[in-house]
Amino acid sequence: MAKIPISLKEGKIAEPKNDELIIGIDLGTTNSLVAFANDNVPKVIKHNEKSALVPSIIYFDPEGQIIVGADAKEKLVSEPSRTIYSAKRLMGKSYNDLSAVQELLAYNIVDTNEEELVRVKVGDTYYSPIDLSAKILGELKRTVEKELDREVKKAVITVPAYFNDAQRQATRDAGKVAGLEVLRIVNEPTAASLAYGIGLDADAERIIAVYDLGGGTFDVSILHLQAGVFEVLSTNGDTFLGGDDFDRAIVDFWIDTFKLDIKDGNKSFIQELRVSAEEAKKALSTKNEFEKEVNGVDLRITKQEFELLIQPMISKTINSCEQALKDAELTTTKIDEIIMVGGSTRVPLVKESVSKFFGKAVNDSINPDEVVALGAAIQADILAGNQKGILLLDITPLSLGIETMGGLMDTIVPRNTKIPSKGNRQYTTSVDGQKNLKITVYQGERDLVEHNRKLAEFILKDIPPMPAGLPKIDISFIIDADGVLRVKAKELRSETETSLEIKSQYGISEEEMATMLMDSIKNAKSDMHARGLLEARNEGNSMIKSLEKFLRDNREFLSSEQTDMVENLHQQLINLVAGDDKNKILDKISEINKVTEPLANEALTRIVSKELISDK
Repeated sequence: MAKIPISLKEGKIAEPKNDELIIGIDLGTTNSLVAFANDNVPKVIKHNEKSALVPSIIYFDPEGQIIVGADAKEKLVSEPSRTIYSAKRLMGKSYNDLSAVQELLAYNIVDTNEEELVRVKVGDTYYSPIDLSAKILGELKRTVEKELDREVKKAVITVPAYFNDAQRQATRDAGKVAGLEVLRIVNEPTAASLAYGIGLDADAERIIAVYDLGGGTFDVSILHLQAGVFEVLSTNGDTFLGGDDFDRAIVDFWIDTFKLDIKDGNKSFIQELRVSAEEAKKALSTKNEFEKEVNGVDLRITKQEFELLIQPMISKTINSCEQALKDAELTTTKIDEIIMVGGSTRVPLVKESVSKFFGKAVNDSINPDEVVALGAAIQADILAGNQKGILLLDITPLSLGIETMGGLMDTIVPRNTKIPSKGNRQYTTSVDGQKNLKITVYQGERDLVEHNRKLAEFILKDIPPMPAGLPKIDISFIIDADGVLRVKAKELRSETETSLEIKSQYGISEEEMATMLMDSIKNAKSDMHARGLLEARNEGNSMIKSLEKFLRDNREFLSSEQTDMVENLHQQLINLVAGDDKNKILDKISEINKVTEPLANEALTRIVSKELISDK
């Protein structure tokens, strides 16, 4: 598949240049880094005089200024509600997914709908995890541009190997908003092995385990490398396990041991505990005891106590290693090397446990904080055409997806997905008794289908009449090795299905493809704004229908005051949905959820009681 260079400044396809700069980015939960390759040698870019690490922290000043990195970290204690950390942990998560950690998050995550992705509210503004990650990526972009004194437009970004399509697409979207064309999303273990030079020797065959314990995520991957081809045999892990959890264990230990009260909403105190716990974790890697006074309390913890606290978490990672080996149908004796990735692997008990399980010493000779970014830079250098002998598998040139409510593009197969490939999503109907569903397939990178290229349209017929939301319609995109796309739609309850084949390359020229890519980058911010507004309107319209149904079914049980309240909220939401303020719509939905929850619970109790009586 040909690579297409684009000149955004001149607005046309550029001539290929061998010196084109493509950066590698490790977008981490706790820290992020950026690197580039110079004469085939990868190098991380320093963010300041002290470190290349950019804390993945964003501070929103009341006046509208946004600060990212070390300066933002200083605001964790003084202004916790305006300082966002661990945004990567929010990727692809709903409000309910975060129920276990809400109390320890010092910022405000918003419950707009239990099935929707979480949002963070700062002041009067809502931010998605994509928005937050884009701020971090933008800071990394500025860092490398300042250091090298040249504009950067293209990047390779790493993600955990088990990130799903939605999380990978969210990472791409974040890059786009930051003004970067994301050429490739690379699995972190693949990047790490590249940094160690494993797989670059075409004559060598190796099986390696990459143990990656970062700030917020853990994964272990078993890779087979031969003749420059990287194959992930298996992966296992936990998207909610990392150094942050070590910190949290220390905080919980201090709360229990010293009878600390965190129920009074003192977010600054909670943050100070969290920051102190991070200090303790680092100190106990070289010392036997840590002690610090916080708010007049003399906090203490020994290395032995710390190791007892984290042993269950480390055991979970070892269980993941065991499962990954089982899935790959291998034993520990078949593993040639164990690479350690992530700052949390500096904890001595982690290294000891991993070494004991695999029966050999681990390899942590490269800075575990930098290894993924360095590998991303090597991958970027390969894409730039500066390194030969590494096989880059064929990929889809543009994203493929379908039209959803409000004219939104829902991507099913992201751009740069290697082929052959398969992607699928489940959908449902929006109208009671709906028998037919029109499926329109699009290709492109814009958030609204009106800006993308329509490929085909077909109808899934004879769906059994059911209430809206009950049918389960699975839409699959299958791309074979020749690039032929087949789209299949199937209603899972009734087995009703239909399919359509779309020919190779989808009839688009390289010039058209280049224009579409260029437009997607130029319009990234306006597209994200439009998508956010449409998604808010869709949520609002869904809530409007729910309120109408609730009133129809329960009016006789409601007092006049309750009826008036629901009707007023209903009308207010109708007015806001007709407007253009996304945040006001989301605010109203959040308000309606809180106000109507007791009424909904009463209605549910009545239904259950009625069913119990009828059963008797």
